[in-house]
Formats: sequence, structure tokens, C-alpha cells
Amino acid sequence: MQQIEPGIYCEESYSGVTLGAIVLPHGTIFIDAPLRPEDARSWRAALLSMGGSTNRILVNLDSNPDRTLGSRALDCTIIAHQKTAQVFRNRPSIFKSQSLESGAEWETSNEVVGTRWAPPDITFSQQMFFHWGEKKVILEHHPGPAIGAIWVLIPDARVLFLGDAVLPHQPPFLAHADLSAWIETLNLIIKSHRDFTIISGRGGPVSLEAVRAQLRYIKKLLNGLERLAKRNAPPEKTESLIPRLLNDLSPPAMLRENYAQRLRYGLFQYYSRRYRPSEDDQEE
Repeated sequence: MQQIEPGIYCEESYSGVTLGAIVLPHGTIFIDAPLRPEDARSWRAALLSMGGSTNRILVNLDSNPDRTLGSRALDCTIIAHQKTAQVFRNRPSIFKSQSLESGAEWETSNEVVGTRWAPPDITFSQQMFFHWGEKKVILEHHPGPAIGAIWVLIPDARVLFLGDAVLPHQPPFLAHADLSAWIETLNLIIKSHRDFTIISGRGGPVSLEAVRAQLRYIKKLLNGLERLAKRNAPPEKTESLIPRLLNDLSPPAMLRENYAQRLRYGLFQYYSRRYRPSEDDQEE
């Protein structure tokens, strides 16, 4: 567990995503959940030992299974964006094994099959504020990585948890992304939050240069898709973009195929949805 500022923590040791926690006088705010139930219980106990309260709330930064499958094990009220809640309405009540091969962490964990989803209890549209102590905590909607993606900001401490908006040294999840909105989100970080400590949902604290690198990568990715669309290429042709996009990341050999598959699945889904939509297409 890493202390970012007094009472503000992040944790990268659990399977799934980078976790956050804000320990306040009136309760503890969890930011995302560990993937495995036993990890969720361990995380909860670790924060109690740090002085955390039994009064707690969980914030889901988006609907990705890596950060939401373990929510029920944290045994608390869940908050998310209203569009994230819509995603849960389209899911079965129990998580079943799937063969999407989207390159997400949950696909390597058989333990999560049969997990009962925990949909959000409270939702919001643009902003939500917590006043649980001296530090004001703000939840804000910033789409891009997902339609219901949000940030958690602690302005007085100059700390920002931004989920999958920045993924250092790994490809983005594209199937439900909005690349134009993502570019706007990254530009906003660079313009208005350059003096914040920025916490990635898959990498912990990152520099402003990592944000700029993510912006360049998303722009390059979008330009490649636009070129294919202008040629009226079929979705299968997105495969041709993968080698250059992968080489830009220089992934370790052991992760190269996993990252290639993440791009393969995401590019195909994004292109099909954005440039070849059908009447039956439905955004998760």
C-alpha cells in the first residue's frame, strides 16, 4: 500500500486494477474493488488496520469487470455514473464464463466465474460531492475509456484518480470507448490538472508525460481507424494496425500476445460500432 497524501492510498498488489482509498473522519471511500473476493476482504481489513472506519462507500470508476467483479465482497454501498448503471442492467445477475478474449485481467482468473454482480446503489450524472471531513472529494464524469467513466478528485490534496484514462505501457480497452471524448479528457488533464498527483487505474502514480504519451497514442490510433474508414475497409482490416500500435508500447515478451489480443478485440469492436453500425448494435 502506498500513501499518496495523509489519508489517501493506492494499492497495486491485487489482481485486477490499481485500487484507491480515502480515509476520512466520517468514513472510508474505496476506489474500485479487487478482482478476487479474498483480495477484497484483505483490502478491507488492511484499511481498517490503518484507522479506516466501518462506514464505507465504494466508487466504481467505470463498468470494466476487472474493477467491478469484486464489488460485492467489499460489502458496502456502491456509487457509479448513471451510464455505468445502465451497463449492469444489460448483464445477467451472475457472471458466467465468456470467451471474449478482450485482454482483461479477469480472463486469467477462473475463480471469478459464478460471481454475483453488485450493481450501483447510487448514481449521478455530472458531479457528486463528499463532505466526510476536511478533505472535499469530488466525483466527475469524464467519458472516453468508457461511456460512464469518472474521476475521483481530492482538490485540497491535489490528487486525481482517473481510472483507465491513462494506461502506461499497455494498450487501451477500446470496445466501449469514445476516442474523441478520450482526447478531450486527456487535454483537460494536461491543461487543468498538471499539478495534481495522477493515479492511473492500471499503473498507479503517473507523470504528466505519461498523460501526453497517452494522448499521442490515442490520436495515432484514431487516425489509423479514420484512414481505414475512408477506404471503406471491413472491420477485419483493423488487424493491420496492431503491429505499429504494439511496437510503440514495447511490451515485455510475456505480455505481447495478451496486449495484441486486447488491441485485436478492441479495434474490431470499436470500428464495427463506430463505422459499420447496424440496427442491432447495442452499447454495453
